Amino acid sequence: QAQFVESGGGLVQPGGSLTLSCTTSISIFSTIAVGWYRQAPGQERELVARSISSGATYYTTYADSVKGRFTISRDNSKKTAYLYMNNLKPEDTAVYYCTRDMPGYRSWGQGTSVTVSS
Repeated sequence: QAQFVESGGGLVQPGGSLTLSCTTSISIFSTIAVGWYRQAPGQERELVARSISSGATYYTTYADSVKGRFTISRDNSKKTAYLYMNNLKPEDTAVYYCTRDMPGYRSWGQGTSVTVSS
């Protein structure tokens, strides 16, 4: 499975912003769907945002809980995906993971921890 390495997490106050990054070495990065997931303590992992390739266009989808606050983007030249998170809330506290978002191809690295607290 392709390995993704996440970074950029940290402690932020409510209303603050963070940008997460994930980098991979997969050669076909520009053609794959990439998903950002998160897992809060005691909860199941959930999809936060997804970027799907369709030719020269990328479509994005978001969980209702982050719509309007989070943005997924990708830099194919760097084989890196980003998650821009604004207006963070305490309920966004979780470990965030990115992965090739396709059944049979998802794999989970160590993730990056985000804590939203005053």
